[in-house]
Amino acid sequence: MRALLRSAAVGALVVASGCTTIEAGLDSFSDQNSGSMQAGYTSTRQPITFETAQEGDPQSVIGRSQHPKILAAYGGAYSDPKLEQTLAGIVGKLAAATDDPNRAYRITILNSPNINAFALPGGYVYITRGLLALANDSSEVAAVIGHEMGHITANHGIQRQQREQAAELASRVVSEVLDNESAGQIALAKGKLSLAQFSRQQELQADALGIRHIARAGYDPFAASRFLKAMDTYSKMRNAFQAKDPNLDFLASHPSAPQRIDLAEQLARREGPPGTGTRDRDRYLAGIDGMLFGDSAVEGYVRERTFLHPGLGISFTVPKGFVLDNTAEAVMATGPDDTAIRFDGVALPPNRSLVEYVNSGWIGGLEPGSVRQGRIHGLEAVSAKARGGEYNFDVTVVRLGGQVYRFLTAVPAKAALDAGEIASRVSETFHQLSPQEQAALKPLRIRIVEARPGDTAETMSARMVGVESRERMFRLLNELGTDDAVKSGEKYKIVAE
Repeated sequence: MRALLRSAAVGALVVASGCTTIEAGLDSFSDQNSGSMQAGYTSTRQPITFETAQEGDPQSVIGRSQHPKILAAYGGAYSDPKLEQTLAGIVGKLAAATDDPNRAYRITILNSPNINAFALPGGYVYITRGLLALANDSSEVAAVIGHEMGHITANHGIQRQQREQAAELASRVVSEVLDNESAGQIALAKGKLSLAQFSRQQELQADALGIRHIARAGYDPFAASRFLKAMDTYSKMRNAFQAKDPNLDFLASHPSAPQRIDLAEQLARREGPPGTGTRDRDRYLAGIDGMLFGDSAVEGYVRERTFLHPGLGISFTVPKGFVLDNTAEAVMATGPDDTAIRFDGVALPPNRSLVEYVNSGWIGGLEPGSVRQGRIHGLEAVSAKARGGEYNFDVTVVRLGGQVYRFLTAVPAKAALDAGEIASRVSETFHQLSPQEQAALKPLRIRIVEARPGDTAETMSARMVGVESRERMFRLLNELGTDDAVKSGEKYKIVAE
C-alpha cells in the first residue's frame, strides 16, 4: 500500500514538458486489425487520403496498430472543427516546406488536459488540448509539430524500439545464463540509462530539425525556445507542493530545460534575428476560443481544491495547501511534508460488510484494533489505520449504492502530521450532489477576451473560474512575466465556463 500511494502520488503529478516517447507502445508489428481508428485530420501536399499515402510505408504498420491504444489511453480524440481547421492550416504550411513531399502526417488532438505531444512511426503525430491551451500562437504550435515531424523524419521511433529490444535481450541473457536475478536487474537498469541518454540526443536532434523546418515554413523560429520556457514554468508551478523523486530525473527522456532552451535560441539565431517570421497569434487564439480546458464531465471536475463528478453525483474537498490532480486511475492530492491522498472507487456487493472488506487483506500493515465504523453525511463508512515502512496510513471507505469509495491517506512517520486527522477532514466533506447541483456543473473552457482601458493582470484574472492562483495562471497562459503589464486592446486567454 505504501508503494501504491507513493508511486501514484508522484507519478500522477509529474507534468510532461515536451513530447513523450511511447516506449511500450511499439510492442508489435502485427495487430493491424485492432479496430477502427478515429481520424484527427489530415494535411498533405497530395490530394489523397492519409491511408493511401502510407500504403507503401512499412513503418505505418506500427503507427496504425498503436493508434487505437493511444486514443484509449488519452481519452479519445478531441473533436472541434474550428480548432482542427486552425491546426490544418499550420500543418499545411509545414508540409509545404518539408524535404519529404511524399510523407503524409495524421495529426490527432487528444482529449487530455495534460501537456504533451509525441509521434509514432508512419506519420502519426499527437498533441493534447492541454498543450494547445498553453500555446499562444501558431508559431509555437508549429514548433511542437515540427519537432514531432523531426522525430519521424529521423526514424527515432524505429531506433528506440531496436535499442529497447536489444537491452531486454541482454538483461534476459544475464539473468538466465548466470542464474542471477540481481545481475539481470543491474544490466536492465544500465540499459535503461543508455536508452534515456540516447533519447535526449534524439530530442535535441528533433529540436534542430523542427526549428529549421518552421523557419522555412515562414514561422518565428524563436517560438520553440519561447514555448519551452512556458512549459518549464508550468511544470514548476504544478510541482510547487509535490514530492520530489530523483529517480524521475535519472531516467528522464528529455534534456534539462535550460540546456534545451539555450540550444533552441542558438538554433533560432541561425535562421535570423528576433522578429523573423510570423507568429500568427490572432488566428490561433480564434481557433482555441471555446476549447475545453481541464477535465471533462466523464472524468469529473477539479475546481480549485474540490473534486466534483456529475455522473457519479459525488464531491469532496481537500485542505488548503493540497494540490488536486484527476488522473486516469484515481484522484490524487499532494500536500506539505510529502503527504499524499488517493481517492478511487470499487464495486462491492451490498451483502458484504465494510468491516469485512477492510479486513480482507488488501491493506498492508493494517492495525486490526483500529477498525472503526461510522457514518458520513448519512452514508455507511469504516476507517482504519495502517503502518508501513516510513509512512503512517489512514484508510476510509464509504458505501454509496453498489460502490465503495476509498480515501487512502499517507503521511511520513517523521512528519508532525496525523494521517487520521487529515483523512477525517477530507472524508467528512464527501457527499452526494443534488440533482440541481449536478445539472449546474459545466466544463471549463478557454475564452478569448480583449483587454479594456484600465485592465490589469489582476482584473483580467478575476474573471477566471475553477482554477487556483488565478493571476499566476493567467500570466502563465498568456506568457506574461511577473512584471509584464496587460495592454489595452490586446487579446488574452482566460478560463471560464
